[in-house]
Amino acid sequence: MNFDLVITNGIVVTSSGTLQPPNSDIAVTDGVITHVGRGLTALAGPDTQIIDAEGAHVTPGGVDTHVHLSQGAGGITMDGFDTGTRSAVCGGTTTVVCFAAQEKWDEDVLKVVDDYHAKCASQGGTYSDYGFHLILTNPTPAVLDEQLPILRNEGGISSVKLYMTYDNRQLSDAQIMAVLARTRQLGMTTMIHAENWDMIKFIIKQLEERGQTDPYFHAVSRPPLVETEAAYRAICIAELMDTPILLVHVSTKASRDHVRAAQTRMLPIHAETCPQYLYLMSDVLKMPDFEGAKYVCSPPVRDSPDDIAALWEGIANGTFTTLSSDHCPSCWDHPQGKKLGLDAKTNIAKFSAIPNGLPGVETRLPLGYQGVTDGKISIEKLVEVACTNPAKLYGLEKKGVIAPGYDADIVIWYPSGKALVTVENGKLHHKVDYTPYEGFQLNNWPRYTILRGKVVWARDDGGLLGQQGYGKFVKRIGNQLRQSRNIWVNEWRPFVQQ
Repeated sequence: MNFDLVITNGIVVTSSGTLQPPNSDIAVTDGVITHVGRGLTALAGPDTQIIDAEGAHVTPGGVDTHVHLSQGAGGITMDGFDTGTRSAVCGGTTTVVCFAAQEKWDEDVLKVVDDYHAKCASQGGTYSDYGFHLILTNPTPAVLDEQLPILRNEGGISSVKLYMTYDNRQLSDAQIMAVLARTRQLGMTTMIHAENWDMIKFIIKQLEERGQTDPYFHAVSRPPLVETEAAYRAICIAELMDTPILLVHVSTKASRDHVRAAQTRMLPIHAETCPQYLYLMSDVLKMPDFEGAKYVCSPPVRDSPDDIAALWEGIANGTFTTLSSDHCPSCWDHPQGKKLGLDAKTNIAKFSAIPNGLPGVETRLPLGYQGVTDGKISIEKLVEVACTNPAKLYGLEKKGVIAPGYDADIVIWYPSGKALVTVENGKLHHKVDYTPYEGFQLNNWPRYTILRGKVVWARDDGGLLGQQGYGKFVKRIGNQLRQSRNIWVNEWRPFVQQ
Protein backbone atom coordinates (compact mmCIF):
# COMPACT_ATOMS: atom_id res chain seq x y z
CA MET A 1 0.00 0.00 0.00
CA ASN A 2 1.10 3.57 -0.59
CA PHE A 3 1.49 4.66 3.02
CA ASP A 4 3.41 7.85 3.73
CA LEU A 5 4.33 6.82 7.27
CA VAL A 6 4.16 3.73 9.45
CA ILE A 7 4.86 3.79 13.18
CA THR A 8 5.66 0.36 14.56
CA ASN A 9 6.53 -1.31 17.87
CA GLY A 10 4.76 1.23 20.04
CA ILE A 11 2.22 1.03 22.84
CA VAL A 12 -0.67 2.99 21.35
CA VAL A 13 -2.63 4.83 24.03
CA THR A 14 -6.23 5.95 23.89
CA SER A 15 -8.38 7.34 26.68
CA SER A 16 -9.93 3.90 27.14
CA GLY A 17 -6.95 1.58 26.89
CA THR A 18 -3.77 0.58 25.09
CA LEU A 19 -2.77 -1.49 22.10
CA GLN A 20 0.41 -3.49 22.55
CA PRO A 21 2.86 -4.59 19.86
CA PRO A 22 2.54 -6.32 17.44
CA ASN A 23 -1.08 -5.14 17.14
CA SER A 24 -0.32 -1.45 17.30
CA ASP A 25 1.19 -0.35 14.00
CA ILE A 26 -0.15 2.98 12.73
CA ALA A 27 -0.32 3.79 9.02
CA VAL A 28 -0.70 7.31 7.68
CA THR A 29 -1.60 8.57 4.22
CA ASP A 30 -2.12 12.21 3.20
CA GLY A 31 -1.96 13.38 6.79
CA VAL A 32 -4.70 11.05 8.04
CA ILE A 33 -4.50 7.80 10.02
CA THR A 34 -5.76 5.07 7.70
CA HIS A 35 -5.01 1.85 9.62
CA VAL A 36 -4.17 0.73 13.14
CA GLY A 37 -3.27 -2.93 13.50
CA ARG A 38 -0.79 -5.74 12.94
CA GLY A 39 1.84 -6.12 10.25
CA LEU A 40 1.49 -2.76 8.55
CA THR A 41 5.23 -2.43 7.96
CA ALA A 42 4.99 -5.40 5.60
CA LEU A 43 2.55 -3.39 3.49
CA ALA A 44 4.76 -0.31 3.33
CA GLY A 45 6.05 0.89 0.00
CA PRO A 46 9.61 1.86 -0.90
CA ASP A 47 9.01 5.53 -0.07
CA THR A 48 7.19 4.93 3.20
CA GLN A 49 8.83 6.48 6.24
CA ILE A 50 9.02 3.94 9.07
CA ILE A 51 9.55 4.99 12.68
CA ASP A 52 10.33 2.37 15.34
CA ALA A 53 8.78 3.47 18.63
CA GLU A 54 11.02 0.96 20.45
CA GLY A 55 8.28 -0.13 22.82
CA ALA A 56 7.46 3.39 24.02
CA HIS A 57 4.07 5.00 24.49
CA VAL A 58 2.50 6.49 21.37
CA THR A 59 -0.17 9.05 22.21
CA PRO A 60 -2.35 11.48 20.27
CA GLY A 61 -0.86 14.88 19.69
CA GLY A 62 -1.57 17.17 22.59
CA VAL A 63 -4.55 19.53 22.42
CA ASP A 64 -4.04 22.63 24.55
CA THR A 65 -7.24 24.66 24.66
CA HIS A 66 -6.05 27.49 26.92
CA VAL A 67 -3.22 29.37 25.24
CA HIS A 68 -2.73 33.15 25.10
CA LEU A 69 -0.72 34.33 22.07
CA SER A 70 -0.19 37.95 21.03
CA GLN A 71 -2.80 38.91 23.58
CA GLY A 72 -2.63 39.85 27.23
CA ALA A 73 -0.87 41.94 29.81
CA GLY A 74 2.57 40.78 28.67
CA GLY A 75 2.22 42.83 25.51
CA ILE A 76 5.34 42.96 23.36
CA THR A 77 7.22 40.56 25.62
CA MET A 78 4.83 37.63 25.28
CA ASP A 79 4.80 34.82 22.75
CA GLY A 80 3.25 35.36 19.36
CA PHE A 81 1.78 32.80 17.01
CA ASP A 82 5.29 32.04 15.78
CA THR A 83 7.18 31.34 18.99
CA GLY A 84 4.16 30.07 20.92
CA THR A 85 3.25 27.37 18.45
CA ARG A 86 6.91 26.51 17.88
CA SER A 87 7.15 25.87 21.61
CA ALA A 88 3.95 23.83 21.49
CA VAL A 89 5.11 21.27 18.92
CA CYS A 90 8.47 20.86 20.67
CA GLY A 91 6.54 19.75 23.74
CA GLY A 92 4.18 17.40 21.93
CA THR A 93 1.20 19.72 21.46
CA THR A 94 -0.10 19.73 17.90
CA THR A 95 -3.22 21.89 18.31
CA VAL A 96 -3.73 25.03 20.38
CA VAL A 97 -6.86 27.11 20.87
CA CYS A 98 -6.14 30.71 21.76
CA PHE A 99 -8.18 33.84 22.39
CA ALA A 100 -9.54 36.60 20.19
CA ALA A 101 -10.38 39.21 22.82
CA GLN A 102 -13.22 41.68 22.68
CA GLU A 103 -12.49 44.88 24.60
CA LYS A 104 -15.19 46.75 26.49
CA TRP A 105 -15.46 49.30 23.69
CA ASP A 106 -15.69 46.74 20.88
CA GLU A 107 -19.17 46.33 19.42
CA ASP A 108 -18.19 44.16 16.44
CA VAL A 109 -16.73 40.80 17.41
CA LEU A 110 -16.57 39.74 13.77
CA LYS A 111 -13.91 42.42 13.30
CA VAL A 112 -12.18 41.29 16.51
CA VAL A 113 -11.83 37.80 15.07
CA ASP A 114 -10.80 39.08 11.63
CA ASP A 115 -8.10 41.23 13.25
CA TYR A 116 -6.79 38.25 15.21
CA HIS A 117 -6.61 36.17 12.02
CA ALA A 118 -4.72 39.04 10.40
CA LYS A 119 -2.31 39.22 13.32
CA CYS A 120 -1.54 35.52 12.94
CA ALA A 121 -0.98 35.92 9.21
CA SER A 122 1.26 38.97 9.71
CA GLN A 123 3.53 36.88 11.93
CA GLY A 124 3.94 34.22 9.27
CA GLY A 125 1.41 31.71 10.53
CA THR A 126 1.92 28.84 12.94
CA TYR A 127 3.87 25.65 13.50
CA SER A 128 0.88 23.84 15.02
CA ASP A 129 -2.77 23.69 14.06
CA TYR A 130 -4.87 26.24 15.90
CA GLY A 131 -8.34 27.57 16.64
CA PHE A 132 -9.85 30.59 18.37
CA HIS A 133 -12.05 31.12 21.39
CA LEU A 134 -13.81 34.48 21.72
CA ILE A 135 -13.42 36.47 24.94
CA LEU A 136 -16.68 38.37 25.49
CA THR A 137 -16.55 41.55 27.56
CA ASN A 138 -19.36 43.56 25.94
CA PRO A 139 -22.20 41.14 25.12
CA THR A 140 -24.60 43.55 23.45
CA PRO A 141 -27.82 42.29 21.83
CA ALA A 142 -26.19 42.74 18.43
CA VAL A 143 -23.22 40.61 19.48
CA LEU A 144 -25.36 37.86 20.98
CA ASP A 145 -28.21 37.79 18.46
CA GLU A 146 -26.48 38.65 15.19
CA GLN A 147 -22.72 38.15 15.38
CA LEU A 148 -22.30 35.03 17.53
CA PRO A 149 -24.38 32.89 15.13
CA ILE A 150 -22.10 33.94 12.26
CA LEU A 151 -18.98 33.01 14.22
CA ARG A 152 -20.52 29.71 15.25
CA ASN A 153 -21.96 28.69 11.88
CA GLU A 154 -19.46 30.22 9.46
CA GLY A 155 -16.35 31.11 11.42
CA GLY A 156 -15.78 27.77 13.10
CA ILE A 157 -15.66 29.31 16.58
CA SER A 158 -17.71 27.26 19.01
CA SER A 159 -16.61 28.62 22.41
CA VAL A 160 -16.56 31.84 24.37
CA LYS A 161 -14.73 32.84 27.53
CA LEU A 162 -16.24 35.02 30.26
CA TYR A 163 -14.60 36.70 33.22
CA MET A 164 -16.01 37.27 36.69
CA THR A 165 -12.91 39.33 37.50
CA TYR A 166 -10.79 42.29 36.25
CA ASP A 167 -12.29 45.72 35.57
CA ASN A 168 -11.62 45.48 31.84
CA ARG A 169 -13.09 41.99 31.51
CA GLN A 170 -15.70 41.42 34.23
CA LEU A 171 -19.31 40.65 33.39
CA SER A 172 -22.17 40.95 35.84
CA ASP A 173 -24.13 37.86 36.79
CA ALA A 174 -27.01 39.10 34.62
CA GLN A 175 -24.68 39.48 31.64
CA ILE A 176 -23.36 35.98 32.21
CA MET A 177 -26.94 34.70 32.23
CA ALA A 178 -27.65 36.45 28.93
CA VAL A 179 -24.56 34.92 27.33
CA LEU A 180 -25.38 31.45 28.64
CA ALA A 181 -28.89 31.65 27.23
CA ARG A 182 -27.44 32.36 23.80
CA THR A 183 -24.58 29.87 23.89
CA ARG A 184 -27.04 27.20 24.96
CA GLN A 185 -29.12 27.88 21.86
CA LEU A 186 -26.06 27.91 19.61
CA GLY A 187 -24.41 24.85 21.12
CA MET A 188 -21.28 26.77 22.12
CA THR A 189 -19.02 25.91 25.05
CA THR A 190 -18.75 28.65 27.67
CA MET A 191 -15.53 28.99 29.66
CA ILE A 192 -15.59 31.00 32.89
CA HIS A 193 -12.74 32.53 34.86
CA ALA A 194 -14.19 32.39 38.36
CA GLU A 195 -12.78 34.75 40.98
CA ASN A 196 -14.68 37.28 43.12
CA TRP A 197 -13.29 40.60 41.92
CA ASP A 198 -14.90 42.71 44.67
CA MET A 199 -13.17 40.60 47.33
CA ILE A 200 -9.86 40.86 45.51
CA LYS A 201 -10.01 44.63 45.04
CA PHE A 202 -10.91 45.16 48.70
CA ILE A 203 -7.94 43.09 49.87
CA ILE A 204 -5.52 44.69 47.38
CA LYS A 205 -6.46 48.18 48.54
CA GLN A 206 -5.73 47.33 52.17
CA LEU A 207 -2.49 45.51 51.37
CA GLU A 208 -1.21 48.46 49.36
CA GLU A 209 -2.15 50.90 52.13
CA ARG A 210 -0.06 48.78 54.51
CA GLY A 211 2.92 48.61 52.17
CA GLN A 212 2.53 44.88 51.61
CA THR A 213 3.23 44.91 47.88
CA ASP A 214 5.91 42.28 47.24
CA PRO A 215 5.02 39.52 44.75
CA TYR A 216 4.02 37.10 47.51
CA PHE A 217 1.09 39.32 48.45
CA HIS A 218 -0.46 38.57 45.08
CA ALA A 219 -1.37 35.19 46.57
CA VAL A 220 -2.54 36.83 49.81
CA SER A 221 -4.89 39.06 47.81
CA ARG A 222 -6.52 36.02 46.22
CA PRO A 223 -7.15 33.47 48.97
CA PRO A 224 -8.82 30.18 47.97
CA LEU A 225 -12.22 31.46 49.12
CA VAL A 226 -12.14 34.08 46.36
CA GLU A 227 -12.10 31.31 43.75
CA THR A 228 -14.38 28.97 45.65
CA GLU A 229 -17.21 31.50 46.00
CA ALA A 230 -17.09 32.48 42.35
CA ALA A 231 -16.85 28.89 41.16
CA TYR A 232 -19.95 27.93 43.15
CA ARG A 233 -21.78 31.02 41.89
CA ALA A 234 -20.89 30.15 38.29
CA ILE A 235 -22.19 26.62 38.82
CA CYS A 236 -25.45 27.99 40.21
CA ILE A 237 -25.88 30.32 37.25
CA ALA A 238 -25.17 27.48 34.84
CA GLU A 239 -27.76 25.30 36.58
CA LEU A 240 -30.30 28.10 36.44
CA MET A 241 -29.67 28.51 32.70
CA ASP A 242 -29.31 24.75 32.02
CA THR A 243 -26.12 25.48 30.09
CA PRO A 244 -22.82 23.58 30.02
CA ILE A 245 -19.80 25.52 31.30
CA LEU A 246 -16.13 24.87 31.88
CA LEU A 247 -14.42 26.48 34.87
CA VAL A 248 -10.90 27.36 33.76
CA HIS A 249 -7.72 26.92 35.81
CA VAL A 250 -9.30 25.47 38.98
CA SER A 251 -6.68 25.65 41.72
CA THR A 252 -8.33 24.62 45.00
CA LYS A 253 -9.75 21.54 46.66
CA ALA A 254 -12.91 23.43 47.60
CA SER A 255 -13.62 24.44 44.00
CA ARG A 256 -12.91 20.91 42.88
CA ASP A 257 -15.41 19.64 45.43
CA HIS A 258 -18.11 22.02 44.13
CA VAL A 259 -17.49 20.75 40.60
CA ARG A 260 -17.62 17.14 41.75
CA ALA A 261 -20.87 17.70 43.63
CA ALA A 262 -22.43 19.33 40.56
CA GLN A 263 -21.34 16.48 38.32
CA THR A 264 -22.76 13.98 40.81
CA ARG A 265 -26.10 15.71 40.30
CA MET A 266 -25.56 15.21 36.54
CA LEU A 267 -25.12 18.90 35.81
CA PRO A 268 -23.09 19.65 32.66
CA ILE A 269 -20.22 21.22 34.58
CA HIS A 270 -16.68 20.80 33.26
CA ALA A 271 -13.44 21.88 34.85
CA GLU A 272 -9.85 22.50 33.81
CA THR A 273 -6.68 22.58 35.84
CA CYS A 274 -3.10 23.39 34.88
CA PRO A 275 0.41 22.09 35.71
CA GLN A 276 1.33 25.14 37.80
CA TYR A 277 -1.34 24.15 40.30
CA LEU A 278 -0.07 20.56 40.35
CA TYR A 279 3.59 21.37 40.94
CA LEU A 280 4.09 24.86 42.40
CA MET A 281 3.27 26.36 45.79
CA SER A 282 3.06 29.97 46.88
CA ASP A 283 6.46 29.99 48.59
CA VAL A 284 8.00 30.52 45.13
CA LEU A 285 6.49 34.01 45.18
CA LYS A 286 8.84 34.84 48.08
CA MET A 287 11.98 34.37 45.99
CA PRO A 288 14.39 37.31 46.48
CA ASP A 289 15.37 40.04 44.00
CA PHE A 290 11.88 40.20 42.52
CA GLU A 291 12.23 36.68 41.09
CA GLY A 292 8.96 35.80 42.80
CA ALA A 293 7.27 37.86 40.06
CA LYS A 294 8.03 35.04 37.63
CA TYR A 295 5.32 33.00 39.33
CA VAL A 296 2.51 35.57 39.41
CA CYS A 297 -0.60 34.13 37.79
CA SER A 298 -4.30 34.18 38.57
CA PRO A 299 -5.57 32.28 40.36
CA PRO A 300 -2.29 32.14 42.26
CA VAL A 301 -0.41 28.98 43.03
CA ARG A 302 -1.58 27.80 46.43
CA ASP A 303 0.01 27.39 49.84
CA SER A 304 -1.33 23.96 50.82
CA PRO A 305 -0.16 20.57 49.59
CA ASP A 306 -3.74 19.43 50.19
CA ASP A 307 -4.84 21.48 47.18
CA ILE A 308 -2.19 19.87 44.99
CA ALA A 309 -3.18 16.38 46.13
CA ALA A 310 -6.86 17.15 45.53
CA LEU A 311 -6.21 18.34 41.99
CA TRP A 312 -4.26 15.21 41.08
CA GLU A 313 -7.08 13.17 42.58
CA GLY A 314 -9.57 15.22 40.56
CA ILE A 315 -7.77 14.29 37.35
CA ALA A 316 -7.60 10.63 38.34
CA ASN A 317 -11.29 10.35 39.24
CA GLY A 318 -12.60 12.28 36.23
CA THR A 319 -13.63 15.52 37.92
CA PHE A 320 -11.34 17.49 35.63
CA THR A 321 -12.24 17.40 31.97
CA THR A 322 -9.07 19.01 30.66
CA LEU A 323 -5.45 19.72 31.57
CA SER A 324 -4.38 22.96 29.90
CA SER A 325 -1.31 25.16 30.16
CA ASP A 326 -2.93 28.62 30.44
CA HIS A 327 0.21 29.71 28.60
CA CYS A 328 0.24 33.48 29.14
CA PRO A 329 3.87 34.49 29.50
CA SER A 330 5.76 37.74 29.60
CA CYS A 331 9.48 38.22 29.97
CA TRP A 332 10.79 38.71 33.48
CA ASP A 333 13.81 40.93 32.86
CA HIS A 334 12.06 43.51 30.73
CA PRO A 335 10.51 46.87 31.68
CA GLN A 336 7.36 45.96 29.73
CA GLY A 337 7.24 42.44 31.17
CA LYS A 338 7.08 41.29 34.76
CA LYS A 339 9.12 44.33 35.82
CA LEU A 340 6.14 46.53 35.17
CA GLY A 341 5.58 45.68 38.81
CA LEU A 342 8.95 47.05 39.98
CA ASP A 343 9.66 50.77 40.31
CA ALA A 344 13.01 51.28 38.58
CA LYS A 345 13.89 54.29 40.74
CA THR A 346 12.86 53.09 44.19
CA ASN A 347 13.15 49.33 43.58
CA ILE A 348 9.80 48.93 45.33
CA ALA A 349 7.57 46.15 44.06
CA LYS A 350 3.87 46.50 43.36
CA PHE A 351 2.34 43.06 42.87
CA SER A 352 -0.88 44.42 41.38
CA ALA A 353 1.09 45.85 38.44
CA ILE A 354 2.86 42.59 37.58
CA PRO A 355 1.48 41.04 34.37
CA ASN A 356 -0.36 37.83 35.15
CA GLY A 357 0.59 34.55 33.58
CA LEU A 358 3.24 31.86 33.16
CA PRO A 359 4.84 30.10 30.20
CA GLY A 360 3.85 26.45 29.94
CA VAL A 361 2.68 25.27 26.51
CA GLU A 362 5.91 23.31 25.91
CA THR A 363 6.11 21.72 29.36
CA ARG A 364 2.41 20.83 29.80
CA LEU A 365 2.55 17.30 28.36
CA PRO A 366 5.93 16.33 29.88
CA LEU A 367 4.73 17.50 33.30
CA GLY A 368 1.54 15.52 32.82
CA TYR A 369 3.58 12.46 31.85
CA GLN A 370 5.58 12.88 35.06
CA GLY A 371 2.30 12.37 36.90
CA VAL A 372 2.06 9.03 35.13
CA THR A 373 5.63 8.13 36.09
CA ASP A 374 4.94 9.12 39.71
CA GLY A 375 1.81 6.96 39.84
CA LYS A 376 -0.64 9.83 40.30
CA ILE A 377 -2.59 9.16 37.10
CA SER A 378 -2.64 6.54 34.36
CA ILE A 379 -1.31 7.12 30.88
CA GLU A 380 -4.87 6.67 29.61
CA LYS A 381 -6.05 9.44 31.91
CA LEU A 382 -3.32 11.76 30.65
CA VAL A 383 -4.48 11.16 27.09
CA GLU A 384 -8.08 11.78 28.15
CA VAL A 385 -7.48 15.18 29.76
CA ALA A 386 -4.65 16.45 27.55
CA CYS A 387 -5.78 15.19 24.13
CA THR A 388 -9.17 13.52 23.76
CA ASN A 389 -11.46 15.49 26.07
CA PRO A 390 -10.23 18.91 24.93
CA ALA A 391 -10.90 17.89 21.34
CA LYS A 392 -14.40 16.64 22.20
CA LEU A 393 -15.36 19.56 24.42
CA TYR A 394 -14.27 22.17 21.91
CA GLY A 395 -15.40 20.42 18.75
CA LEU A 396 -12.06 19.46 17.19
CA GLU A 397 -13.62 16.49 15.51
CA LYS A 398 -10.47 15.11 13.82
CA LYS A 399 -8.12 15.62 16.77
CA GLY A 400 -7.22 13.93 20.03
CA VAL A 401 -7.60 10.25 19.06
CA ILE A 402 -5.42 7.63 17.37
CA ALA A 403 -7.89 5.87 15.07
CA PRO A 404 -8.59 5.60 11.34
CA GLY A 405 -10.06 8.78 9.93
CA TYR A 406 -8.44 11.12 12.46
CA ASP A 407 -5.65 13.54 11.70
CA ALA A 408 -2.26 11.92 12.12
CA ASP A 409 -1.30 14.07 15.10
CA ILE A 410 0.91 11.75 17.13
CA VAL A 411 3.52 11.88 19.88
CA ILE A 412 6.11 9.15 20.30
CA TRP A 413 7.72 9.14 23.75
CA TYR A 414 10.94 7.52 24.90
CA PRO A 415 10.95 3.94 26.18
CA SER A 416 10.80 3.71 29.96
CA GLY A 417 14.08 4.67 31.55
CA LYS A 418 15.63 6.04 28.35
CA ALA A 419 15.16 9.77 28.99
CA LEU A 420 15.92 11.83 32.08
CA VAL A 421 15.33 15.46 31.23
CA THR A 422 16.31 18.51 33.25
CA VAL A 423 14.08 21.44 32.35
CA GLU A 424 16.23 24.38 31.28
CA ASN A 425 14.83 27.54 29.76
CA GLY A 426 17.71 27.75 27.32
CA LYS A 427 16.57 24.49 25.74
CA LEU A 428 12.91 25.50 25.40
CA HIS A 429 11.46 27.19 22.35
CA HIS A 430 9.23 29.98 23.62
CA LYS A 431 10.16 33.67 23.50
CA VAL A 432 10.27 34.45 27.20
CA ASP A 433 13.38 34.49 29.38
CA TYR A 434 12.41 31.96 32.05
CA THR A 435 10.43 28.84 32.85
CA PRO A 436 8.75 28.31 36.24
CA TYR A 437 9.96 24.71 36.07
CA GLU A 438 13.68 25.47 35.81
CA GLY A 439 15.68 22.52 37.15
CA PHE A 440 12.75 20.10 37.31
CA GLN A 441 13.79 16.51 36.67
CA LEU A 442 11.39 14.75 34.30
CA ASN A 443 11.41 11.11 33.27
CA ASN A 444 10.23 11.61 29.72
CA TRP A 445 9.81 14.07 26.86
CA PRO A 446 8.33 13.75 23.38
CA ARG A 447 10.87 12.03 21.15
CA TYR A 448 8.83 12.76 18.02
CA THR A 449 5.92 15.09 17.39
CA ILE A 450 3.94 14.41 14.23
CA LEU A 451 1.40 16.88 12.84
CA ARG A 452 -0.88 15.64 10.09
CA GLY A 453 1.64 12.99 9.13
CA LYS A 454 4.74 15.18 9.10
CA VAL A 455 7.47 14.91 11.72
CA VAL A 456 7.76 18.42 13.13
CA TRP A 457 9.92 17.58 16.16
CA ALA A 458 12.62 14.91 16.42
CA ARG A 459 14.49 15.47 19.65
CA ASP A 460 17.49 13.32 18.73
CA ASP A 461 17.51 13.99 15.01
CA GLY A 462 17.47 17.69 14.28
CA GLY A 463 15.09 18.97 16.95
CA LEU A 464 12.56 21.33 15.40
CA LEU A 465 11.83 20.13 11.85
CA GLY A 466 8.45 21.74 11.31
CA GLN A 467 8.00 24.82 9.17
CA GLN A 468 6.18 27.93 10.27
CA GLY A 469 3.06 28.26 8.15
CA TYR A 470 2.35 24.51 8.06
CA GLY A 471 -0.19 24.92 10.84
CA LYS A 472 -3.82 25.32 9.82
CA PHE A 473 -6.79 27.10 11.35
CA VAL A 474 -9.29 24.44 12.40
CA LYS A 475 -12.98 25.23 12.23
CA ARG A 476 -14.73 23.57 15.13
CA ILE A 477 -18.10 21.97 15.74
CA GLY A 478 -20.00 21.97 19.04
CA ASN A 479 -19.36 20.31 22.40
CA GLN A 480 -19.41 16.51 22.19
CA LEU A 481 -19.43 15.93 25.97
CA ARG A 482 -22.05 16.80 28.62
CA GLN A 483 -24.99 18.71 27.17
CA SER A 484 -27.94 20.74 28.44
CA ARG A 485 -30.49 18.50 30.18
CA ASN A 486 -33.77 20.39 29.66
CA ILE A 487 -34.22 20.33 33.41
CA TRP A 488 -35.10 23.63 35.05
CA VAL A 489 -35.20 24.89 38.62
CA ASN A 490 -38.84 26.03 38.33
CA GLU A 491 -41.41 27.20 35.74
CA TRP A 492 -39.25 30.06 34.47
CA ARG A 493 -37.40 29.66 31.17
CA PRO A 494 -34.69 32.03 29.85
CA PHE A 495 -36.33 32.14 26.42
CA VAL A 496 -39.80 31.92 24.97
CA GLN A 497 -40.56 28.38 23.89
CA GLN A 498 -41.80 28.05 20.34
